[in-house]
Amino acid sequence: MIPVTEPYLPPRGRLDYYLDRVYASHRLTNDGPLVRELTRRLEDYLGVTNLLLVANGTLAIQLALATLGVKRGRGLTTPFTFPATSSALSWQGVEPQYADIDPETLNLDPLAADHAVTADTRVILPVHTYGNPCDVERFRALANRIRVPLVYDASHAFGVQLNGQSLLNWGDAATLSLHATKLFHTAEGGGIVFRDSHLLEEARSMINFGLDNGSPVRIGINAKMSEMHAAMGLAVLEAIDEIIDYRMAIQDHYRKRLSGRIELPVFSADASANGAYMPVLCRNAVHRKRVQRHLLANGIESRAYFSPALGSLGLYTKEITGAGVEFADRILCLPIFFGLSTIQVDHICDLVCAIPPTQEPAL
Repeated sequence: MIPVTEPYLPPRGRLDYYLDRVYASHRLTNDGPLVRELTRRLEDYLGVTNLLLVANGTLAIQLALATLGVKRGRGLTTPFTFPATSSALSWQGVEPQYADIDPETLNLDPLAADHAVTADTRVILPVHTYGNPCDVERFRALANRIRVPLVYDASHAFGVQLNGQSLLNWGDAATLSLHATKLFHTAEGGGIVFRDSHLLEEARSMINFGLDNGSPVRIGINAKMSEMHAAMGLAVLEAIDEIIDYRMAIQDHYRKRLSGRIELPVFSADASANGAYMPVLCRNAVHRKRVQRHLLANGIESRAYFSPALGSLGLYTKEITGAGVEFADRILCLPIFFGLSTIQVDHICDLVCAIPPTQEPAL
């Protein structure tokens, strides 16, 4: 079986070098030396400041919201993403408020978001879907006009640059997922890049039970990254350029083979890419189901990232909406990971193209 993704595992000798340092220090958590080193090296690599590493990407969103004082009301966000984005809002007592997505980029549409604004809107939380940048200037203008924080879920956008600078530098905060399935990972982990250094210090206290000099000064939680996870991150980081280059070569090969055969999302011409995902758009849900079945019958896994559209569930908000449903019914992500060969990609493309779109109505 060819999986849809496979975690990059660094050579044991490289990982053991960092694990040996953990054993030598007898420090397993609480802002240890490896977490600090990984923070510095990631800031340098990504071209950011005010980075805080945390236990996972969902907590990263929750902490960004809490630090910015978003505790109630509604949060404008996309229905076309992984459930963690909406879950993070809900856990903070903020009701997700879904607007429609751009049919080309599959990102939250700023015009639709503008039309969805109500007096209860307290935050805008777009997602850089598949690492494809949102319309950051229009979202900044919208957030400034309605005077609410702007937080980007940049879970897919590690290493992406827009007009020559890190995509993580837009918004009041941008969050990262460093989960094992991501192109850069710490097995489990996350991060927040804050625009304001004062917010960084507040969040640093917040992830350590709200302590300051050993005494609680605010309500906090335990969201610290451990030294073991930082060791994995440091070992993976040594190969990050090779990983991204490899994934980009695979993605480029897919796009050349599939161009004109099946619809592909439009990626920004002003931004770099990172090969995080390989999304295609089937004609409808029936076509997607047939393609998935054909791939699976030939030992190839694919995933409908991101389906169903979150606003259609009645789970995160009582306001049922059809926003994003069409694309959630059509999307399919094909295998992409370090180690996948171009021969395998050719085989996958042949299988995808062997199932022509039908005129059948969507399920």
